[in-house]
Amino acid sequence: MNEEEMLELYGLEPDDIHREPIRQLLQQEIENRKSENNEVLRLLCIILFCIGNVEDTTLIWQAKRKNQDAGSYIDVQLLCGAGYDQTLFIWKKWTGNWRMRSCFTLDSASRMTLLIFPKRNGSQTTNNITVFDM
Repeated sequence: MNEEEMLELYGLEPDDIHREPIRQLLQQEIENRKSENNEVLRLLCIILFCIGNVEDTTLIWQAKRKNQDAGSYIDVQLLCGAGYDQTLFIWKKWTGNWRMRSCFTLDSASRMTLLIFPKRNGSQTTNNITVFDM
């Protein structure tokens, strides 16, 4: 399925009833190491972001970590579809218990998010250095 077909089928504001098939498509794209179509990968992440379920954060993170190109192509902001506070709460819950298949952890993802939103949730910036209260 290409981008146009996905948008026609699900739209950019999909109904929650389509969440599971979208998750399955994204999982297939992540596992398909031969696929280099980051447009499809990113679009599926955007659609899940729009649905806004916090449990999809890990799947979007896995898509971002599929390879170096995907890591650059999928914006870290897409991890916060459920909202900033809910996303940080779930990351704190997962930190230490759930590791990615790379040198990155969910904690590093939450730190990246805090760099994007430095004045939220207990972080402060001093002399261009962000201090985290996690």
